[in-house]
Amino acid sequence: MIHSKTILLSGLTICLFFGANYCFGSDPILEAHASKLLGAREYTLQVAALMPDSLFSYRPVEGEMAFGEQLVHLADNLFWLSSSYVSEKPNPITTKADTKNMSKADICNYVNHAYDFAIESIRNIDPESLTKEFDWNSTKLNKIQFLNLIQDHQTHHRAQLLVYLRLNQLTPPRYIGW
Repeated sequence: MIHSKTILLSGLTICLFFGANYCFGSDPILEAHASKLLGAREYTLQVAALMPDSLFSYRPVEGEMAFGEQLVHLADNLFWLSSSYVSEKPNPITTKADTKNMSKADICNYVNHAYDFAIESIRNIDPESLTKEFDWNSTKLNKIQFLNLIQDHQTHHRAQLLVYLRLNQLTPPRYIGW
């Protein structure tokens, strides 16, 4: 006969082995997305730190966003998708950031805050809502697809930033994937 203490001890051992989030309801997909954004934030801020203040207005060709504008666009998108589709709460950014009036430090703080917001939004999703669909460009996307869109979009713009660094003879930092 198995005693309740044995069952409790076995359960606690499993939680210690696999991690408390696994045992107490956190969704592994959501944790993977949050964890990925933690690494993405670190890498994005390392990329931003390499570009001198004087080159935050650098754009490789006319019609392309400047380095600082790319960062702000990335952050705006994190705020928008995380609020409108992930947490389904109002966007905390009601006025678009104006890079002309922002220093390098202001832009980096803005980006950091956007990642914080996105990570917190992901960590607070009810896993049962992951299949909820929203209208999107004449189709429907669910929250899982929006989580993927968030990852793809910020990766896309950060990759552009890496090219901007190289065009200015700056070596990007070593990639942080997770």
